[in-house]
Amino acid sequence: MTRATARLRRTATALLAMMLAGGSLAAGLAGAPAAHADSWRDKQYWLAESGITKAWEVSKGAGVKVAVIDSGVDAQHPDLKGAVAGGRDVSGAGSPDGQKSIGGKPEHGTLVATMLAGRGHQPATSTASPSPGTSSTGPDGIVGVAPEAQILSVSTWLGSPNPAGKSDQDQIPEAVRWAVDNGAKVINISLGSTTPQWPQSWDAAFLYAEQKDVVIVAAAGNRVGGNIQVGAPATIPGVLTVAGLDRKGVASIDSSSQGISIGVAAPAENLLGGLPGGGYAEWAGTSGAAPIVAGVAALIRSKWPEMSARQVINRIVSTAKDAGAPGKDPLYGFGVLNAEAALKDPVPEAAANPLGSISDWIRVHRRGGNLASPAPAPTSGVASAVPTLPEATVPAVEAPSQRDSALGAAVVIGFAILFIAIIAAAVFQLRRAARNPRLAREEPDTGVLDSVDSGGKAS
Repeated sequence: MTRATARLRRTATALLAMMLAGGSLAAGLAGAPAAHADSWRDKQYWLAESGITKAWEVSKGAGVKVAVIDSGVDAQHPDLKGAVAGGRDVSGAGSPDGQKSIGGKPEHGTLVATMLAGRGHQPATSTASPSPGTSSTGPDGIVGVAPEAQILSVSTWLGSPNPAGKSDQDQIPEAVRWAVDNGAKVINISLGSTTPQWPQSWDAAFLYAEQKDVVIVAAAGNRVGGNIQVGAPATIPGVLTVAGLDRKGVASIDSSSQGISIGVAAPAENLLGGLPGGGYAEWAGTSGAAPIVAGVAALIRSKWPEMSARQVINRIVSTAKDAGAPGKDPLYGFGVLNAEAALKDPVPEAAANPLGSISDWIRVHRRGGNLASPAPAPTSGVASAVPTLPEATVPAVEAPSQRDSALGAAVVIGFAILFIAIIAAAVFQLRRAARNPRLAREEPDTGVLDSVDSGGKAS
């Protein structure tokens, strides 16, 4: 077995074991029935502490579609009525509309979606309806960061063996492409793996999203789940990777990880979300931190529909509150999310995505691969929106510069001449010493003692 084959097999094995990035449920709450009044609403501390309620003075996400690539979203949850605008299953084991909860953690997608775009609901005993001009969110249940955004549910089977046989290597790129082609301006991926590498088959899909100007937000993963370091897809250049904070606003020990690809940090402990069937749960993990940030991206794209994806990301990271080591660091990235500043502060136009570009990465790191044609787009009977930009193409590999080659040759020749000169000087000195024995016995004055008194004790 070649070294390259072994490396590819290890990468594939790690990715096949991909886990949902967090989402551990607090004991006793997984099957909790729907709560009454505002017992859940009052616990959503991140809405005020992350500046989201202030950001709502500017935008609530209207007109923006956010794709949730996860385990499926229950569109019938009371807090998601009217929020799910469509969907697709890419696992082969879910429902065609992506709304069946599947995989190793079937509740995961609904938890994520309610935190991102939950609308709350009116109490069952209430007969009042919201009056024109008032908030569209009900007084009970979970209200998301972008309560007027729309969700596209893209269901994947991860965390346990897929009965349909499709691996994450097939599902993830298909899910990303479908989301882009069906109008998503933001994609949330609360999924993680234990390796920073990703299959080459993912390159074209993430490049496709980059070229179509889509913001991708991904969870950094959790130490408690085995993610000591950030794993793919959160390591892909250009992706806005989200780390997790505890209730004190400090990098979470269990519900986060670390890595140079982290862009921003958001709350990841004592979170609340909806469960399939209408219930609620308290949970933790960067799986919940990611939709908080994805929701803020939706608020920005709603306020400024023409703003580029790189500038959306730049607004989020450049307005974050610095934490940890000064500047960007592997625990907090650029800092702690500040939604109000991201929506209200003046931010200079970014010349490039501060988190890099998958296009540039491919040009440098995929030289040995077949770059002529990217993986074809998934084909199916599901209608997709007409693409507004050309098909994604992998950047062509540039030939080495002739100037660089000439410079390298000059360096080699220079070292050869220097080596010959050293040898000649040594031969000359030996011949001179042979003619003058006294000269051969002299030693240079180095300023170093010739001997050391070893009679005393060392201090």
